[in-house]
Amino acid sequence: MIRFLVSAALFLAAAAIGLLVANAVLDDFSVTAASFVWVVVIFALLQAVLAPFFLKTTRKNAPALVGATGLIATYVALIATNVLTDGLSISGLTTWLLAGIIVWLATMLAAFLLPLVFVKKAVDRRQA
Repeated sequence: MIRFLVSAALFLAAAAIGLLVANAVLDDFSVTAASFVWVVVIFALLQAVLAPFFLKTTRKNAPALVGATGLIATYVALIATNVLTDGLSISGLTTWLLAGIIVWLATMLAAFLLPLVFVKKAVDRRQA
């Protein structure tokens, strides 16, 4: 149970970082401070549900697209979050294209690096 909660917290943190990076880099991408937590939770839940679905579907029907499932899930999660909440605003085709790539890359890097940082801190505390 603890491992699941830690994984969920890291996944939420990675999603938050991805959205924050896109918010900082793109002018026509904005997440309101008042609804930031809600936007992150909705986006992360959608991405967590959609990624395995797209992976299974593409593996079965279009194996060449398996590598793009994370990016596809990110775009669909951004679209759905934009529709479902008032806290996320994305306008312009270029912003949409860049937002998906930036959020996907930043989330992927954060999901890879955050556990390393926290594991190192936990190991350091145990050794002290």
